[in-house]
Amino acid sequence: MGKMRGAVVVDEARCKGCNLCVVACPTDSLKLSAGEVNHRGYAFCQQVNPDVCTGCSSCAIVCPDGCLTVYRKKED
Repeated sequence: MGKMRGAVVVDEARCKGCNLCVVACPTDSLKLSAGEVNHRGYAFCQQVNPDVCTGCSSCAIVCPDGCLTVYRKKED
């Protein structure tokens, strides 16, 4: 069975920085932006370590505003 690789796309403009996705991520591939804010003044989620993301979608499931989209790809 091949390894699954994930990619998280964040709608930074809608993210309110609640940190639920960061806590839910089992691979620690997400964090809140440091020193950057969106147009509403919130720190937003960023994928900082995409190489360890498995695409499990835990982050997207817990996001109360639906700001995250997760893609999965099987690697050879």
